[in-house]
Amino acid sequence: MRQLLRTKAIFLDRDGVICENRDDYVKFWEEFVWIPGAKEALSRLKNHGCIAIVITNQSAIGRGIVSRKTVDEIHQRMGEEITQAGGKIEKIYCCPHKPEDGCSCRKPESGLLLKAAGDLELDLRRSYLIGDKMTDIEMGHKVGSRTIMVKTGEGQNQLADQTHWKIKPDYIAQDLSEAVDLILELDSAEKKLCCKDSRKVRIGGFSGEGFSSGSSKRNQAKATYQ
Repeated sequence: MRQLLRTKAIFLDRDGVICENRDDYVKFWEEFVWIPGAKEALSRLKNHGCIAIVITNQSAIGRGIVSRKTVDEIHQRMGEEITQAGGKIEKIYCCPHKPEDGCSCRKPESGLLLKAAGDLELDLRRSYLIGDKMTDIEMGHKVGSRTIMVKTGEGQNQLADQTHWKIKPDYIAQDLSEAVDLILELDSAEKKLCCKDSRKVRIGGFSGEGFSSGSSKRNQAKATYQ
């Protein structure tokens, strides 16, 4: 019963989804460049009642390129501007480790998703994950979240060479703005289906396991299914 009370969340990568990627890392606020439409998209999520959470690898900390304090300051500024635009980031989870450290919190490992689920009582299987790299998609897949790859950041390059893909994203969108439009469309379709099934219970005495997915509506979504 407790699981039924859990809410879903929208998990987002930072670099390549919210802000532009940099080969030399975002080392201070002045290097943080918003991807067009990102703040407005996050505002739409909040207005729709969605919980937005950032999951980000920041190995520049472990490499000694930037301090954890500076990264936290960048995230604080990012959050403030999102709030000013009408959005909200519920929480930011950051892995500071290098790839060779073998930690459980660096994507594609799912440690930070599991921590967020425990901290905020989230239903990961009802949640979405938006990223521009296969490591994002693999992380979401491990916990059963629905995944959306955006073409911003590294997304276009990742989509151009799929030879080493182990899995595929559930959906592909041009950017965060289109990904949010897709999520809201799917959410609306699922609510309508759920209400329709509830009416069957009241009117016809329908008995079953309950609502599981809105797959018929998903196939009609604007974003490309791969």
